[in-house]
Amino acid sequence: MRSSSRGDDDRNRVWREFVWGAIAGAFGEGMLHPIDTLKTRMQSQAIITGTQKTILQIVRTVWASDGLRGFYRGIAPGVTGSLATGATYFGVIESTKKWLEEVNPNLSSHWSHFIAGAIGDTLGSFVYVPCEVIKQRMQVQGQNEVTNCGPQMHGYYSGMFQAGRSILKEHGLRGLYAGFWSTLARDVPFAGLMVTFYEALKDLTENGRKRYFRNSDFRVSSTFEGLVLGGLAGGLSAYLTTPLDVIKTRLQVQGSTIRYKGWLDAFMKIWADEGMHGLFRGSVPRIIWYIPASAVTFMAVEFLRDRFNKKLESPIGGVTGISMDPSSNVGKVA
Repeated sequence: MRSSSRGDDDRNRVWREFVWGAIAGAFGEGMLHPIDTLKTRMQSQAIITGTQKTILQIVRTVWASDGLRGFYRGIAPGVTGSLATGATYFGVIESTKKWLEEVNPNLSSHWSHFIAGAIGDTLGSFVYVPCEVIKQRMQVQGQNEVTNCGPQMHGYYSGMFQAGRSILKEHGLRGLYAGFWSTLARDVPFAGLMVTFYEALKDLTENGRKRYFRNSDFRVSSTFEGLVLGGLAGGLSAYLTTPLDVIKTRLQVQGSTIRYKGWLDAFMKIWADEGMHGLFRGSVPRIIWYIPASAVTFMAVEFLRDRFNKKLESPIGGVTGISMDPSSNVGKVA
């Protein structure tokens, strides 16, 4: 049976997407935060310490100065930001996709997914950016590096809230939103590309199944599909947007000594001083982080959908027969 109100059904589905996205985002960040710490250190070392260390050298430096704890510095603001972006990314995609289909039925599915992903990530950035600034400031410091932070840092941050108050006092609200536009410049293309690649890969695998397993009942579970295709989509999108990530990181970790005046100024100076290699610095840890992070996030969302949506949509679960359109990819992926 269908619900008497399709609007209520759609709203319930959107709210579930917000919840599943928040859980998946926080889970992915918590699992892979140490790799993100290495990426941040690698991208910011040119203006913090003036050195150009390799990944292994950075690992040894963090371990020697702060032990295992050093790899998890900034995890609280990181998880907080991922809660917000995960919720808005998956939740807004569902509602925006429907809206786009209504206002422009002729819009291709790939463009609608790109736009929906970009809008969802833009909204989440209002919470994500302050958390990202705090997280990265905490990631580039260590317990034994308090006296060696240099002019780029404002002092030692003992926790998320103390760091937020310190940055707010030193630079005001603008300090907490440092690199906001560069974050959007990085994340809007990334979010749009990731969901577009994910949908394209799903279409490719479905076409392959129909072509090579036409007379078979062979199907891959959506949870496993989310793991593999989510990882591929995330890794490819991460590599293509690495230069944008380098610029964003440089803008956010610079402190009292302002080296870059803005996004374009940062791009020109990095290109002049370090060339193409500088713009793609940290691409390896970024890809290493995003492949499992995207894989875990999409896997978690697909698992939560499969595990709980059917229960919540059944009469036993308290909702009378919400109808899901099996032909809609948005009902299954973000």
